[in-house]
Amino acid sequence: MDALAITYELTAEELGQLRQAKLVLETPALPIRLARLIGMPVEKALLMLPKGWKNIVHRSVALALRQSLNLAIGSLQHRQSESASPGWHQGAVGLTGAIGGTLGLLSLPVELPISTTIMLRSIADIAQSEGHSLKELNTRLSCLEVFALGGGQPSETSNNHYWIVRASLAQTISDTTLVLADRALEKETVPVAVRLINAVASRFGIVVSNQTAAKAVPLIGAATSASINLIFIRHFQRLARMHFTVKRLEKKYGPYYIENLYRSIAVPVSSAELAQDSVPIL
Repeated sequence: MDALAITYELTAEELGQLRQAKLVLETPALPIRLARLIGMPVEKALLMLPKGWKNIVHRSVALALRQSLNLAIGSLQHRQSESASPGWHQGAVGLTGAIGGTLGLLSLPVELPISTTIMLRSIADIAQSEGHSLKELNTRLSCLEVFALGGGQPSETSNNHYWIVRASLAQTISDTTLVLADRALEKETVPVAVRLINAVASRFGIVVSNQTAAKAVPLIGAATSASINLIFIRHFQRLARMHFTVKRLEKKYGPYYIENLYRSIAVPVSSAELAQDSVPIL
């Protein structure tokens, strides 16, 4: 019997939220949207990237995540609000894309850290709107965790990819939280921070590679580059909304109960993009 049919603790609205969360968190909508915009599969666009592009992406991702980690453990604070307002963040990331589109791939080391920082603030805004306090270090690190959620391979997305990613990061985030909770342990902060950055970068880098490939297509201009960045940030805003929805339900009902219930939900692949579009990120 479907576990949803015998659950009596969650409200009907909460069950719907959990179902939508799984639809969004388990389906790779970003490559589909990028392919539609540039008129070809992202895999084909990857072949157009120049020699050495992987090194550029790797360095840019590492720099972006170091900058984001510093922000997450430092002064990532937002006004208290019951609803997120990501429109400004979308506009700012779109602008960086437009500027980057006029400069080409070489602008990535500058553009990506800026756009990633803006996205982190938007993710934090969403976390707070779901009832999570940014005064808690674990919440701020969970914002950084969102960057890893969007980088799964297609083969991983069919069966609880979300929990695979969370499990792979759990110990590193826990270690980071413990170390950073005591600022006297300064010598230990560097290696634990590197482990967290590497863990997130291994997945975030996949998404950045797709984004970079889309921008490498011939005749891509500033307007299209801005549109690619807009798709990029909306993707992570949707993931953030669903991630912090799950964590809100975990706080209320317990993590093991919510995980088991989540795993019991079947994901119809045909509903993937519809689920993405229905997430209230605005």
